[in-house]
Amino acid sequence: MRKVLVTTLLVAATVGSQAQVKKQSHGYPIDPVPFTSVKVTDSFWGQRLNASREVTIPLAFSKCEETGRYQNFVNAAHPSDTIKVGGLAFDDTDVYKTIEGASYLLQTYPDKKLAKYIDSVLVIVAAAQEPDGYLYTSRTMNPKHPHEWAGNKRWEKVEDLSHEFYNLGHMVEGAIAHYQATGKKNFLNIAIRYADCVCREIGTGEGQQIRVPGHQIAEMALAKLYLVTGDQKYLDQAKFFLDQRGYTSRTDEYSQAHKPVVQQDEAVGHAVRAAYMYAGMADVAALTGDTAYIHAIDRIWDNIVGKKYYITGGIGATAAGEAFGANYELPNMSAYCETCAAIGNVYVNYRLFLLHGESKYYDVLERTLYNGLISGVSLDGGGFFYPNPLESMGQHQRQPWFGCACCPSNICRFIPSLPGYIYAVKDKDVYVNLFMSNTSDLKVGGKAVSIEQTTKYPWNGDITIGINKNSAGPFNLKVRIPGWVRGQVVPSDLYTYSDGKRLKYTVKVNGEAVQNELKDGYFCIDRRWKKGDKVEVHFDMEPRTVKANNKVEADRGRIAVERGPIVYCAEFPDNNFDIFSVFMNRNPKFEVVEKPDLLYGINQLKTGAQTLGYDDQGRLTTTDVNLTLIPYYAWAHRGSGAMEVWLPQELSASRPAMPATLASESKIDASHRVSSISAINDRLVPKDENDRSLPYYHWWPKQGTTEWITYEFPAEATVSSSTVYWFDDAPWGGCRVPKSWKIYYKDAQGQWQPVTGVDKYGVVKGAGNTVNFDPVKTKSVKLEITLPDKNAAGVYEWEVQ
Repeated sequence: MRKVLVTTLLVAATVGSQAQVKKQSHGYPIDPVPFTSVKVTDSFWGQRLNASREVTIPLAFSKCEETGRYQNFVNAAHPSDTIKVGGLAFDDTDVYKTIEGASYLLQTYPDKKLAKYIDSVLVIVAAAQEPDGYLYTSRTMNPKHPHEWAGNKRWEKVEDLSHEFYNLGHMVEGAIAHYQATGKKNFLNIAIRYADCVCREIGTGEGQQIRVPGHQIAEMALAKLYLVTGDQKYLDQAKFFLDQRGYTSRTDEYSQAHKPVVQQDEAVGHAVRAAYMYAGMADVAALTGDTAYIHAIDRIWDNIVGKKYYITGGIGATAAGEAFGANYELPNMSAYCETCAAIGNVYVNYRLFLLHGESKYYDVLERTLYNGLISGVSLDGGGFFYPNPLESMGQHQRQPWFGCACCPSNICRFIPSLPGYIYAVKDKDVYVNLFMSNTSDLKVGGKAVSIEQTTKYPWNGDITIGINKNSAGPFNLKVRIPGWVRGQVVPSDLYTYSDGKRLKYTVKVNGEAVQNELKDGYFCIDRRWKKGDKVEVHFDMEPRTVKANNKVEADRGRIAVERGPIVYCAEFPDNNFDIFSVFMNRNPKFEVVEKPDLLYGINQLKTGAQTLGYDDQGRLTTTDVNLTLIPYYAWAHRGSGAMEVWLPQELSASRPAMPATLASESKIDASHRVSSISAINDRLVPKDENDRSLPYYHWWPKQGTTEWITYEFPAEATVSSSTVYWFDDAPWGGCRVPKSWKIYYKDAQGQWQPVTGVDKYGVVKGAGNTVNFDPVKTKSVKLEITLPDKNAAGVYEWEVQ
């Protein structure tokens, strides 16, 4: 960072004309309560906010420096034909997103040093901006030889890979957060100038180009910029981007351009792009009154929560295109559930609540928030998941950073914004949507109201809401009664509770019980509140078992376990047996065990279960075990190993522990050492070439080379055949079946020799390719592969007989 601060002195530039800030109505029937009005004092979320402030955001800033993100802006201020443009076309956004998250924190935790650092970065950013406002370092640092995704001219590939509008969107989002938190306009002015450039050059007028974003986010960012500035052209541009979608050269499902947005009724394609577009549609609908947008989003939301939503709140089933799968396609081990998609899902459900005022949107938001979103960042704030699978054999571990850093930087900006999701106001209605300890200053009917909330949620269901100040006279306090209390897992038939329990809730005002009918999922208390009034809410909180709709093939015969908003999983450190061989009791009984010193404080669940296996004669055996479950968000903090959310309760779904094989007992080595190497001999074989439910090993990003895997047997053995299941993820991925392969054995002198008498080396993907050869007595065999010229290859399983 010292180097950057020195650099800023060399490239200091004057920021453009000051933004004319004029707050507009957001258009939603319900008023958001800004993050600046709420101070979180919660132990659960306080730990997350502290980790973000102390670890995640400083790490992100350091990575922006270390990986050349800042240097890109410096280079753009001094372009040269000799600069080699590398990285990704959206690297600029990591700077913008990190500033956004830091800005949220500045409001909660004033920090002059951090504020000064941000200002120094913004000097670099401002200096990189072209005179007409264009700011895209992937082109500007070397206009003659820009990034390979950028195209030869501005906007030429914006619907494909250039991400110019995507960069604009994150710039605007970050600039507005910075302005709201600090009152400074230095970042806002930069964003306005770039937005003005886009508005001038994109449209249907003379000399303009008709283009839509390849990766959406500019739509909701421009709507937000309209609110801050009052300039109608930004809202018009957001609506233009939406209305033109499906009418340009890009008409594919991946980009949600397969049909006009108002005609869409199913969530398809890249899940992050989709969620950002749906959020932008809601914003534009609220501001313009275009109900066709609302009807379309409502249809898409029904499709997601009814057919494409994970129990953990994740969306986006498949790694192919980081996309939504088919209806009810919800695999577990190969679940993509990108962290960014979970954040996008929160954005969508928050906006639909502001439109419709129904608690079901917050039921979805809360499930995503407590499970599939915060699982994307480690408890200490320094490790990250890109995908968030629901099952693992140890091949998934959080990483300290990614070359494509969209998820870590997105976590940077989301976690600090959390205070803005707790409350909302409509006229004389005050909505309490999330439960966490906080103090807040609201405006109800233009008058000041101060509320204090105390709770140990999500570990128990007791919440106290105190009135510290009320200048508004009577108002209606609307407390959300979560779906999990009311016996509804999600607002559809995708998941249902299977244990027959009926939880209850109670509400007291100043110690007196109150009973009212729920309205749209809210318990309403309308009275003249005075300082010192207290509302005590109690939710029964017990472990529950959940079954999926039978159309979800991956979850048939299985149950998931949750308590309150928290989904649980079984993980290897707590269970000294193969958790994949677990068989759940028909009526499991759970014990809740508080563990204040484990994983920053959790509640474990313990229950009796069985494991299934085979004896030495191949007969099925059962063993009684005590199964321990932990919150899903906390998995993968104690090393690499097995994890499972959906647990077998029917024999059809069980996986008895397989007897050892020569391959499974062998020591593995390979030319490309990665954690997924354990998949090679895990005794799991694919059901077909498209099976993504199993782990696999691959040589990506190698291409056209000769690679190898070896087995070293526990003792000398005679082998005469070998079977390989090839992994090939065409057309999206980088793996194809190999060009050729051979089997070698190590002779008595320790030299590798090819096996003889070979019948056939097959290259059928996803099926067993068995080669028979003359028997050899050896202690080690080698699988040698020649990769395709322009692709890698992969292996599900390698068997030796």
